[in-house]
Amino acid sequence: MALATKYNPLEVEDKWYKYWLDNKLFKSVPDEREAYSVVIPPPNVTGVLHMGHMLNNTLQDVLVRRARMLGKNACWVPGTDHASIATEAKVVAKLREEGIKKGDLSREEFLSHAWDWKEKYGGIILEQLKKLGASCDWDRTKFTMDPKLSDAVQEVFIDLHKKGYIYRGLRMVNWDPVGLTAVSDEEVIHREIQSKLYHVKYAVVGSNETVTIATTRPETILGDTAVCVHPDDDRYKHLVGKKVIVPMVNREVPVIADEYVDIEFGTGCLKITPAHDENDYHIGAKHNLETIDILNPDGTMSEAAGFFIGEDRFIVRKKIAKELKALDLLIKEEEYTNKVGYSERTDAVIEPRLSKQWFVSMEKLAKPALDAVMNDDILLFPPKFKNTYRHWMENVKDWCISRQLWWGQRIPAFYYGDGDEDYVVTASADEALQLAKAKTGNQNMTSADLKQDDDVMDTWFSSWLWPISVFDGFDPDSEDFKYYYPTNDLVTAPEILFFWVARMIIAGYEYKGEMPFKNVYLHGIVRDKQRRKMSKSLGNSPNPLDLIAEYGADGVRVGMLLCAPAGNDILFDDSLVEQGRNFSNKIWNAYRLIDSLEVDSTIKKDHSIAINWFENKFNEAMTKVEEQFTQFRISEALMTLYKLVWDDFCSWYLEMVKPPYMEKIDAETYAATKSFFERLMRALHPIMPFITEELWQNLAPRKDGESICVLDYPKPAAFNEAELAEMDILLEVVSQVRNIRNNRGMSPKVQIPLKIKTTNQALYKKGEELIVKMANLESLEFTDEKVSGAITFLVKNDECFAELEENINVEEELEKLGDELKRMKGFLFGVSKKLSNEKFVSGAPEAVVAMEKKKQADAEAKIKALEENIAELKG
Repeated sequence: MALATKYNPLEVEDKWYKYWLDNKLFKSVPDEREAYSVVIPPPNVTGVLHMGHMLNNTLQDVLVRRARMLGKNACWVPGTDHASIATEAKVVAKLREEGIKKGDLSREEFLSHAWDWKEKYGGIILEQLKKLGASCDWDRTKFTMDPKLSDAVQEVFIDLHKKGYIYRGLRMVNWDPVGLTAVSDEEVIHREIQSKLYHVKYAVVGSNETVTIATTRPETILGDTAVCVHPDDDRYKHLVGKKVIVPMVNREVPVIADEYVDIEFGTGCLKITPAHDENDYHIGAKHNLETIDILNPDGTMSEAAGFFIGEDRFIVRKKIAKELKALDLLIKEEEYTNKVGYSERTDAVIEPRLSKQWFVSMEKLAKPALDAVMNDDILLFPPKFKNTYRHWMENVKDWCISRQLWWGQRIPAFYYGDGDEDYVVTASADEALQLAKAKTGNQNMTSADLKQDDDVMDTWFSSWLWPISVFDGFDPDSEDFKYYYPTNDLVTAPEILFFWVARMIIAGYEYKGEMPFKNVYLHGIVRDKQRRKMSKSLGNSPNPLDLIAEYGADGVRVGMLLCAPAGNDILFDDSLVEQGRNFSNKIWNAYRLIDSLEVDSTIKKDHSIAINWFENKFNEAMTKVEEQFTQFRISEALMTLYKLVWDDFCSWYLEMVKPPYMEKIDAETYAATKSFFERLMRALHPIMPFITEELWQNLAPRKDGESICVLDYPKPAAFNEAELAEMDILLEVVSQVRNIRNNRGMSPKVQIPLKIKTTNQALYKKGEELIVKMANLESLEFTDEKVSGAITFLVKNDECFAELEENINVEEELEKLGDELKRMKGFLFGVSKKLSNEKFVSGAPEAVVAMEKKKQADAEAKIKALEENIAELKG
């Protein structure tokens, strides 16, 4: 099949993806091979592909495809998260457009609409991942509200409640006044905004003295129950134990002392509002303060506020400031920059709020998960995140797992009393009735006397079971679970190291007594050139599908990986995916060159020096790649292969073996070249699946169903470092001669005579034919003397003289030699300083010290030669 002159991804990608699916090349079932399993971090069912997904899934696909080629039974499980808050918000918005209010529907009616929405829109992101080339076993696609997964969530809730880990309590939570639900810390986005700081006077009871309090939320003054100072603050020691009057409400509250207060911050006085601030809540509990909840769930003022009842908190903020000013209690307002939490799902300003919720007690549960990472049973890449993990786990807080929503797994608690204190926990309503009868002794109780908790569980409470539940791990007879668990590698972002990764580890040890995965590869966040996180709201994120359409999936994958070192944020630039597309075109054109060569089996041409060199380069590169993959340095592995293909194979090797125009290539060299190219395609396939499949299929006739994606991944073999070092010398000579032409604007066709002063003539004689061809030399000779009037350059300790017909510009040559001399002296200084360090010399391996000494000797020889050349030019 004749190849097009230019690589067109649009003609290739859909064709080969369909081929892979039709031939079930991504399907995995348990067999005798070593399992390699990866679970996809389930994207929200509401989501569409964004740049973070692109990076995350490219990294996973690279690992999975490579494992498959290493002969492992690779199983990549895809799926989506039901995303309680986000999905419910989408469904409510859709219903509103249709003139339907959620409050007018029964729970069952609303859930029917939600399932309809999920079936219509919920699979979009998974279909988009196919455009990227994701080699998931799509037959295994899971959803966190699939029946078996939901059953597992219910089972775990009941079990943890029975063990005493789950309890119901009144605690401070992040409250979304628009979504009308508690949200997790992970779902709160903190933004720096311009606010006002209000300085307010509080009168001290029984005196003319006042204290000044500064607050950004004056509406919460209505819920104040104390003023707090530091016990060592001399300004206020005399006030501790006295009372102050809360403005407007005229409530007398105590002045208390607590070391929590920062003497240096603000006025040194804090208003304490236990119902509306996390820290205030803990101080209130410590000092037995009254708790006054002044806000309704929707962010309006409650009856307890006493003022502005039913009005929105932000409107009240302005009104109360005006009122305080009228009462001469507002000293001043000043502009103030602070961070405010917003709901990720509704964009509402979060309120810290006391709310009765379900919690998981985490301290004891977290201990095995902490030990697993600290002992390196589970490895984090890069390891720097161990400290972050340890800090979180050693300071773990109880987990609020209830959400005031209908979409999700419903809390399996049934209330049988007048309030919410009397309940039983079970999955079955019938069993709940029997348990309630047993508890109360009331055998006349009916199901009508029971009410199931309206709340659903936090989405993370289902996803923390993901590596277990996707393999049906709560079924003791599950063959999939026995074969695929624990999984191998988890690829995710550091921002959910605690919210998801740590919790999965906790669940793994609690329910299976072992780790859920062996390695966790943490990649950075994709940011724009201004280091802003890419997001729809900022409008700074390109559409990934548009990028794929323009640059090809392989180009985008390469572009993403080029800038994605482990653990560091990625500064995305379109030029990177353009570079990826250019790399695809380079590979395409290399194959077209090979494919255009005509073979003559009668020709005997010795290209052994080129063939041996590239064999060594290939094995050297694959040795590095093996190590880089082991350390999850995937970006570096790509760069190693990129240089091997672009520099070593395309720029050097093909030029070495390519016959002159209109001539044919010998069969042995052609076979070696095709073999090299085929091995390069296999090495590149995990990173660039589409173009490598297309070209591999063109290299030779293939049977239907054959694919590069199930071939062996190239394994590193031994390579000869001495031969590589010798070839480096020969290629440096070629490069230097080419530079001479470029610097003087000479045509590449102009042949140059070259003389070399060396003690190693054998090396140059062995590579003479290659140097003459590649450097386009008129002749190559050896000399024992310096050549006057020639352009001189050094390669290692050898002096090379290029004799040009034109006169040499002495000043230019002296400047170039002077710059090189300065560079070499700087290099020598660095090496000598290292060798003068006794700690280095005594502590470093002998081979390392020997290498440094060789560098020192080489530098000294080069400096001597350069000084002689400069002296000769100066005459």
